[in-house]
Amino acid sequence: MKTLFTSVAEIDRQRTASSKAYREFLRVSSMSAGLYVLPPGAVDLQRPHHEDEVYYVIRGRARFCADREDREVSAGSVLFVAAEVEHRFYDIAEELALLVCFAPAES
Repeated sequence: MKTLFTSVAEIDRQRTASSKAYREFLRVSSMSAGLYVLPPGAVDLQRPHHEDEVYYVIRGRARFCADREDREVSAGSVLFVAAEVEHRFYDIAEELALLVCFAPAES
C-alpha cells in the first residue's frame, strides 16, 4: 500500500457494521492504525501490546491510566504508551472514539 484516503466517518461506519469496538484500517510492516470506540460505561478489556502505541482522542471523555499515570482525557488528547505497559480507559462518561497507531504493526 502506497497511499490511503479515507475519513473517520467511513471507518466508523465500517466498524459499526462489524459490531466490533476496533476497526483496523491500515497495516504495513512498520505500523498499523485503527479506530477504537467505547460507549459510556464500557469496560476496556485491552491488555499490554508488544508494540509502542499512540492514541488520539477524536471525541468523548474518560479517564486513562498507564503505569503510574492517571489522567482525564477528552477530544484532542494525545497519549503515548510504550510496548508492554499496562494501560486502560475507564470511567467513560461520553462515547470515546480513539485513533490508535501501533509501531511496528500490531501483532
